[in-house]
Amino acid sequence: MSNTIGNKFKITLFGESHSDSIGAVIEGIPAGIVIDFNKTKFEMDRRRPGKSDISTSRNEIDDVKILSGYFNDKTTGSPISITIKNENMKSKDYSKLIQNMRPSHADYPAKIKFNGYNDYRGGGAFSGRLTAPIVFAGAIAKQILKKKNIFIGSHISSIKNIKDDNFNELEIKTELLEKLRKEKIPTINNEIAIKMENEILEYKKNGDSVGGIVEATIINLPIGLGEPIFDSFESKLAHMLFSIPGLKGVEFGKGFEVSQMIGSDANDEYYYDEFKNIKTYSNNNGGILGGLTTSMPVIFKVAFKPTPSISIKQRTINLETEENVELKIKGRHDPCIVPRALVVVEAVAAIVTLDFLLESGIYYG
Repeated sequence: MSNTIGNKFKITLFGESHSDSIGAVIEGIPAGIVIDFNKTKFEMDRRRPGKSDISTSRNEIDDVKILSGYFNDKTTGSPISITIKNENMKSKDYSKLIQNMRPSHADYPAKIKFNGYNDYRGGGAFSGRLTAPIVFAGAIAKQILKKKNIFIGSHISSIKNIKDDNFNELEIKTELLEKLRKEKIPTINNEIAIKMENEILEYKKNGDSVGGIVEATIINLPIGLGEPIFDSFESKLAHMLFSIPGLKGVEFGKGFEVSQMIGSDANDEYYYDEFKNIKTYSNNNGGILGGLTTSMPVIFKVAFKPTPSISIKQRTINLETEENVELKIKGRHDPCIVPRALVVVEAVAAIVTLDFLLESGIYYG
């Protein structure tokens, strides 16, 4: 099992949903960086469960313990090792799942792959719980990127059929991104947030769940980050985005919509602005051409499926008896993972961006 990703800025995850702890080893952070732990805690709290009625009631504090790589209030240049204690667990809720496979979970393929030795409680190593250390690593990456005036933000583009406005594809203000990250349900149109919350609560009341789409952006990137073909900016970003549990689709810029356009409408034409900066009149390609960043905002959307753990009876199989059975899942689950997933999407974008920047030879002191 490979739990490592990245080249210069590298992250290795460990732990399972109901193990004693989860954590990460974060490599590649230059020496001498001061980490603002109030900001890392703020990011962790955005993802943390148990905060509201639209998330799971599993209430984890998510305090991060740093074991190495930070000394005298600065990074040492060595890998930063962290642990996060798992405390608010109810493992007995999963006792019936040893042989009864939960629909749309990793239970069945994991049981076969690992010969039944995998930890199935709470999804084990496949759980969204493992995104907590990713968010911490991303919070550090965000602080380093800010030194280069690079900012990352997101909003909920849709919950089921309820849609928010889109980002302005040509210009996105940091003030908007800062405002969004402080909201319970981050939307550009505040009235839409109320409708989204009501939609989530309605399905929660019925024991069901809903999915949605996150729109994210990276602004003020230098020109030319990325490599042709296999290490393109979007291919590496998509690779890590698809590591987020429950994420089922990614599109950059206009995405699938561009297939319905003609070339003269789809092409992003260039111009010089009043300061002789090169920009484009449109941003249909989402700030990436040939796998390289163009300096226009990188804009992408990711789709999350409805939380598969629902309290409605579902049809499944029992591997021991080889019978078709019905299963009603117990436990505490998000009726919609999207509101807590935004910060994970941002963290992934920050990690990939910093990895590219470090590979380009830029030093942060």
